[in-house]
Amino acid sequence: MPDSVYKVVQLVGTSPNSWEDAARNAIETAGQSIRDLRIAEIEKLDMKVENGRVVAFRTRVQLSFKYKSE
Repeated sequence: MPDSVYKVVQLVGTSPNSWEDAARNAIETAGQSIRDLRIAEIEKLDMKVENGRVVAFRTRVQLSFKYKSE
């Protein structure tokens, strides 16, 4: 079995509802153009606040995918 190489990228997903939805949005959007997604690691959670109210949840995700040279 040949050795594998993976590339890691950092993404930030957003959602007005939850951190989980924000992470899902980041991964599903990346999955539209990146093949062979492997692992998603939550790196940071934060919220956008306006006038003392939470208006958005943000999730920073490290996402790895199999690297294939052509």
